[in-house]
Amino acid sequence: MAEYKLLLPSMGEGVMEATIISWLANEGDTVNEDDSVVEIATDKVDSDVPTPVSGKIVKLLKQKDDVVKIGEAIAILETDSDAAMQNNEPKDHEEVSNQIPTSDAETLQQLEQPLQNGVGNSTILDSDLYLSPLVKSIVKEENITENELNSIKGSGLEGRITKEDILSFVKNRGNAPVATIPVAQTAQAQNIPAPVAPIKLNEGDEIIQMDRVRKIIADAMVKSKHTSPHVTSFIETDVTNVVKWRTKNKDLFMKRDGEKLTFMPIFVKAIVKAIQDFPMINVSVDGDKIIKKKNINIGMATALPDGNLIVPVIKNADQLSLSGLAKAINDLAHRARNKKLKPEDTQGATYTISNVGGFGNLMGTPIIPQPQVAILAVGAIVKKPAVLETEDGDVIAIRSLMFMSHSYDHRVVDGSLGGMFLKHVHDYLQNWDMNTEI
Repeated sequence: MAEYKLLLPSMGEGVMEATIISWLANEGDTVNEDDSVVEIATDKVDSDVPTPVSGKIVKLLKQKDDVVKIGEAIAILETDSDAAMQNNEPKDHEEVSNQIPTSDAETLQQLEQPLQNGVGNSTILDSDLYLSPLVKSIVKEENITENELNSIKGSGLEGRITKEDILSFVKNRGNAPVATIPVAQTAQAQNIPAPVAPIKLNEGDEIIQMDRVRKIIADAMVKSKHTSPHVTSFIETDVTNVVKWRTKNKDLFMKRDGEKLTFMPIFVKAIVKAIQDFPMINVSVDGDKIIKKKNINIGMATALPDGNLIVPVIKNADQLSLSGLAKAINDLAHRARNKKLKPEDTQGATYTISNVGGFGNLMGTPIIPQPQVAILAVGAIVKKPAVLETEDGDVIAIRSLMFMSHSYDHRVVDGSLGGMFLKHVHDYLQNWDMNTEI
């Protein structure tokens, strides 16, 4: 028998850690290859981790609610599998150090040690500053206070404090005394509302504790509004041709491919074409730099049965046909509703669409998902009388109309760009070719 260390596997770009939600197997249990043994959470996605070998679980190394780094051992199995001989747990944080300059290696051994009083308190760890493990270790080593930390202007993505920022602060720290800043002033300087008095409860009021996903969504929405000055443009689009084309092709598509044909792949196709016309919509902001994205990955805001929201991502949407888009969208929506999404399924979006019309709403002004710079909302399709220009003059006809709203980050997207992009999406939909192949 050989010992096999079950490691937390890689779960997509940008995912560095996960939280143990629950163990699906106990010490002493025998598991087979590909059996799910633990449920984990990353960002808003819950997923299962299977074991790559068969064997007996002899020790669980992590417990419920523990935060585990990618590549870290979470359990020990006893197995006859040859894979056990090839299993090498990263030593001395080699998984992390591969992504951090070698010169910082001396600080890495501190990353697993819980931060203690002062700088290491939960206020900083749970704050809006988004400190990386390396920055946290420097903060702890230098005994930097929360007030000092709040005074540092981050140069990283979304204003995050980088290693260079914290080291520069340490170097110049003694040049001027640091005053104690009242909480209200600190909040005002960061454009964050100061703490308010507790809400008064009346008889019959019910207190409902936010779940993990709702807290993540709440934090993300507030941070986006603090990061991006939102501007929204609106347009009403005649989608009669789109409606007729879908009606004509949906039964054929179901019979041929066994898939539903919704309006979403048509909307995504129009968005992709408009992004190709205006690639500066497909960007992110990093300090004073604009990152122009090569890939076109479309996020699709999806409501879950529990009332929460998740945004699965259609990767490389520009490379998919209408049929390919329909299949990808149906697959992501189905797995989202059934909690079968993988962490990588929600990573890497460069632009997002939200279908507020699915709830019967005519229009909405969604909040931009960071670090994207724009989001499109499509409203309900409603039949209305409309004026049409014909060779014989204007006539009134019943048409299928839909409002769209385009919210964009005014730091890098001006009204002209945001408006022209929306107009191009409008044009592609309003002039939809009835002979388009599916």
